[in-house]
Amino acid sequence: MKTVTQPSVKGAVLGAVLSGMALLGGTPAADAAGLLSPSDGSTPALQIRDHMVDVVVEDGYAITRIEQVFANPHGNDFEAVYSFPVPDKAAVVEFTYWIDGKPVSGEVLAKKKAREVYESEKAAGRETAITEQDDYRTFDISVWPVRAGSDVRIRLSYIQPAHVDTGIGRYLYPLEEGGVDEQKASFWSMADSVSGTFSFDLELRPAHPIQSLRLPAHPGAEIRRDAEGDWHVHIGNGGPQTSGTAAADEDIVEGTQETPSTAAVQPGETLAPQARLDTDVVVYWKLQDGLPGGLDIVTHKAAGSDRGTFMMVLTPGDDLEPITQGRDWVFVLDVSGSMQGKFSTLAEGVSQGLRKLTPEDRFRIVYFSEQASDGGGFVNATPANIEQAVRGLANVQPNGGTNLYAGLAHGLKSLDSDRSAGVVLVTDGVANVGETQKRSFIELVDRQDVRLFTLVMGNSANRPLLQAISLASGGTSVSVSNSDDVIGAVLNATSKLTHTAMHDVTVAIDGVRTSDVAPARIGSLYRGQQLVLFGHYWGSGEADVTLTAKASGKPVSYTTRHSFADVETRNPEIERLWAFSAIEDLMQEMALFGEDADIEQAVTDLAVENGLVTPFTSMVVVREEIFAQYQIDRSNRDRLQEETAAQQQRATQPAAQGQVAQSQQTYASNRPTHGGGGGGSGSTGPLMAVLLLLAAAPFAFGIAGRRSARR
Repeated sequence: MKTVTQPSVKGAVLGAVLSGMALLGGTPAADAAGLLSPSDGSTPALQIRDHMVDVVVEDGYAITRIEQVFANPHGNDFEAVYSFPVPDKAAVVEFTYWIDGKPVSGEVLAKKKAREVYESEKAAGRETAITEQDDYRTFDISVWPVRAGSDVRIRLSYIQPAHVDTGIGRYLYPLEEGGVDEQKASFWSMADSVSGTFSFDLELRPAHPIQSLRLPAHPGAEIRRDAEGDWHVHIGNGGPQTSGTAAADEDIVEGTQETPSTAAVQPGETLAPQARLDTDVVVYWKLQDGLPGGLDIVTHKAAGSDRGTFMMVLTPGDDLEPITQGRDWVFVLDVSGSMQGKFSTLAEGVSQGLRKLTPEDRFRIVYFSEQASDGGGFVNATPANIEQAVRGLANVQPNGGTNLYAGLAHGLKSLDSDRSAGVVLVTDGVANVGETQKRSFIELVDRQDVRLFTLVMGNSANRPLLQAISLASGGTSVSVSNSDDVIGAVLNATSKLTHTAMHDVTVAIDGVRTSDVAPARIGSLYRGQQLVLFGHYWGSGEADVTLTAKASGKPVSYTTRHSFADVETRNPEIERLWAFSAIEDLMQEMALFGEDADIEQAVTDLAVENGLVTPFTSMVVVREEIFAQYQIDRSNRDRLQEETAAQQQRATQPAAQGQVAQSQQTYASNRPTHGGGGGGSGSTGPLMAVLLLLAAAPFAFGIAGRRSARR
């Protein structure tokens, strides 16, 4: 039998989830993430036969598992090569390949070594697979071989913190291809459908009561709440895989619809119509109003171990003072060709955001592609000026290259230090015209004395660049999907400037010895924003946790007590979450100061020890008996077994028994929520009503203000 040894197919492991859109009546996006084959037709395409996604959100983080079956209907063996996006802050921890009908999990090696092992095994004709990070855009997976007339089954898993902003939680399953890699697009053609079974199942096991849950881009999703208060979401062409009874109070479930009844599809059959792969799955949930601000800590410490690991989630109360004077807003919008398919969604969000400004506010819109321009200086937010700007947004046609530096420099001009100012930068960050070096961007924001916050559009955006410049300015960057409520995201951005922020935030722990806290730099904390920290501790017992900061130039301090366990094995996954956060710090240091061999080695060592795929490490699978021949330790397999056992144990326990339920009230006031419920300012009128309706995405969307004006 003839074999083909060159890469023959490229597609998205995570891509098939979007397939539910065609089944459930969603609107296709511009770029799908599906199986690809060379555009010249030299190699036949493989098929995505089945795609099953299982997500569990509990104890402050989410675990996502994707099982996918590829079919080769042709007479030759092929190598499958495909790409998939992973959400921000997510760590790839498992890649499993079924060999002789049995699952074999991968091990992490230095990138060059992993590729050498893969190529050697492929040349020997033995089953092998590898997962590698492809710059900032995607992860690439290669599997050898997909036998003629046979199937290949793989499983991918990643973990990520589950953040909440202003009482709204959000989970993203990315499927839409970002459309920014022109070189790949010129070589690969798309095969973006699933021929067999598709399912997406999410279980949300909250430590705090949830008022409602919704999926804005999937109105046909089935949403259920069981008697224990856990929530279940199902999308697909089969019945839900999660257990539980239907919610007793159906009226509190936003957008609930029953999944269309569709018979199970047998292997090899084709759906009519076929499921498509072009829409991200975004799930929002809203916490109950009136929850107190406080501290949640999850720990892991094995029996007999001196060192433990903790994840700390601090949710401030609503006691930041409102800003009553007029504000200045600058919207810096990417209108380059790579924003096609994204800009119309963005324009609607900016339009609604403008309409929520008050007459005392001023605004200015900057457009940039190969050059940057605007309509002049600030104008008052009168109805006539706003409608003129909205008409201008509607007429924009994205085109040309991306001179991100010119757009940012233009937007940072003419800020008035006597007024509170917000700068919303929205881009996919693929800078390819003019200045493109990270260091130049960082120096630009350093000179301006501005906090920059960015909305990052699309799954292939240059997140490392945007995160680096945002962090250097003291701000943050947040990824936004076309499936998000982008209107709510922009409105959430403008709402952040309704209150003062906490700056120069630090956290001290007294009572147990702690170290290796990540992220190392906290920066600012805005109304409704959570602070998530990871670290190590030694000893056990009660400890004082104190947050100090400045608000409007005045020192503030909050203290609470929490217990650090001597032995706790419920949540072993937080060891990997700590390692991933520490690696992000190291990668950020390289972004600021350039490549460094010592830092690269530190990243490699952390990733290998904790089983993480990074720019310097890859995960390789060989036959079980071959690992020993390469002297590859099976540490990641052992870690996965420990984590799986813990997950199975948690599944038998109510979520309220988790450590996160030990939350201590740190603040005298309740945590802020959209639509009221905070103990300080409460609602701010129509803006909060709209945000309650739309459910904004997490963290402080895109505002930047002068430090001198905000302290």
